[in-house]
Amino acid sequence: YLHGICAMRMRLGARIPGISGRIVGGGDAPRGRWPWQVSIQYNGHHFCGGSLISAQWVVTAAHCFQYSYPQFIYRVILGEYQLFNPSPSRVASSVRQIIIHPNYSSQSADVALVQLTEPVRFTDEIRPICWLGSSDSSPDNDMCWVTGWGTTDSNVSLPSPKTLQEVQVQLIDFKACNTLYNIDPDPQIGRDPVKPNMICAGYAEGKKDSCQGDSGGPLACDHNGTWFLTGVVSWGDGCGKPNRPGVYIRTEAYGEWMWGHMQQHCLSLERT
Repeated sequence: YLHGICAMRMRLGARIPGISGRIVGGGDAPRGRWPWQVSIQYNGHHFCGGSLISAQWVVTAAHCFQYSYPQFIYRVILGEYQLFNPSPSRVASSVRQIIIHPNYSSQSADVALVQLTEPVRFTDEIRPICWLGSSDSSPDNDMCWVTGWGTTDSNVSLPSPKTLQEVQVQLIDFKACNTLYNIDPDPQIGRDPVKPNMICAGYAEGKKDSCQGDSGGPLACDHNGTWFLTGVVSWGDGCGKPNRPGVYIRTEAYGEWMWGHMQQHCLSLERT
C-alpha cells in the first residue's frame, strides 16, 4: 500500500532532471529536485544522508550509526537545500528508533531504517522515493543520480552555504565492478570485495562519485517516470579514482526486511 502511494506521487509530481555538469564531479542541484533527500545530523552537524521512503521512515547506511550514541541526539532534516542557509520548507524531526540490519558487518548489509517521531506532511520539497519490491522489475535505465552534502573530493569540504550536490552516474553490476577493483587491488580491501547484495555506480575513468558525508544517501533511478531508490551510498576506495566506482547497498535485496519492519510498526499501532 505504501509502495503504491509512493509510485503514484512520483509519477504525478517528479521533476525529471537534466544532465548536470561537486559530491565529486557534479554540481549544485536545483532546489526541490530531490525531495526525498534528508540530512542526518548529530549535535547539529551533518554526517550522513538518507532517503525518505514513507511519511515516517528513512533508509540510510548502518555504518552511520557504528557508535552506540543515544537516539535522542540525532535529528533528521527534511526539505533542506543549503545546510548553512535553512530553507522555508525545512522540517527537523527527532528520531523514535534506529533499526540496523541484523546481518550488518563491514562487508555486508550496510543498511538501516530510521523512524521519525511523527509522520511528516508531504510537500513539493518533502516527498518519498519508491523502492523496489520483490515483484518489481529493476529499472532499465542504467544512468542514475547520486546526491548529497558530502565532500567534493577526499578531505575537501563542500563550501558554504553547502548546497545539495548531484551527479549522474552509470550503474555497474557487482561482477563488472569486481573486475575493476581487482586491477591493482588494495591489500586492505582484497579481491572481489563487491558482493551480490551491492551495486556500483560511476565510471572506469573515475571523476564522478559519492564521497565522505554522502553515506546513506540515495542512488536514484528513473523507471518509466517513477523514481526508485536503487542503492544506498555505502563505501568506496577513495573518491572518484579510476577503476574504483562507488559501492552502494542494492535496496532490492533488502525490500522485504524494510517492508517487514514498517508493516510491523503499523500493526503495533493498530493494536494500541
